[in-house]
Amino acid sequence: MDLPASFATPVLYRPNTSARPRVDRAEMLRYLGYGGQEIDLDLERRIVRCVEELELSIEPKGVRRTFCVDASGTDDDGMPCIQLVDSEIVLTGRDIYRHLKDAAFCTVLACTLGMDCERKLRTLASQQALDAALFDAACSSYIEAAVEQMDRDVRTQAANVGLSANWRFSPGYGDCPLSAQPSILAALNASRLLGLTATTTNLLMPTKSVTAFIGLFDGPVHDANTRPTCNICRLRPSCAFRARGETCYGEKTR
Repeated sequence: MDLPASFATPVLYRPNTSARPRVDRAEMLRYLGYGGQEIDLDLERRIVRCVEELELSIEPKGVRRTFCVDASGTDDDGMPCIQLVDSEIVLTGRDIYRHLKDAAFCTVLACTLGMDCERKLRTLASQQALDAALFDAACSSYIEAAVEQMDRDVRTQAANVGLSANWRFSPGYGDCPLSAQPSILAALNASRLLGLTATTTNLLMPTKSVTAFIGLFDGPVHDANTRPTCNICRLRPSCAFRARGETCYGEKTR
């Protein structure tokens, strides 16, 4: 199946002030370890001020691009892996293989709160521990809300051309290694477009940043959220997992 024309070019995410995501207050409190204890008036005011300042001053930025999926290859250990066509992205690990092996396409996205947010975090950490903790939690909620906006846009675009989408999956989940980050950033041109880089240990910088994959399917979704079966898998005849007496979803075949 050819890549639909509407997915053929990269898409930038640049919400204006009125369209920016909002910090999920409940999620922010969970990041802070809130367990139902009473919040005094001073802390409540600090939280409100922190959230208002963040939403007003920090603009999330992102980019996404869609690739055809090739699940026919193997990694250096002879295990099945995912290659995103016309990119250097090769994804190893059973979990991401299960997530994308039946997908026709994969949308790769990156989103960041940028270096202004990073500098603010560092300044607060050196001046006021409580405000730093509040701002850090608010930022974590804010970047998730921004990625969720990008996710919804992908699903809408997919539905418009008759495709279904699974849930987003990031490097570091399961056994998908963080070593995929540099190739993801290169494929998205994220360093130039977003100022987003990977450290020598493959962590993202700025730290309030996310990369993720969303599988797009020509038909029903098959991934780790649904019980897979070898009977519908196009790779069954040459599957390296089955050759070892097991499956990609963790069961033994003999």
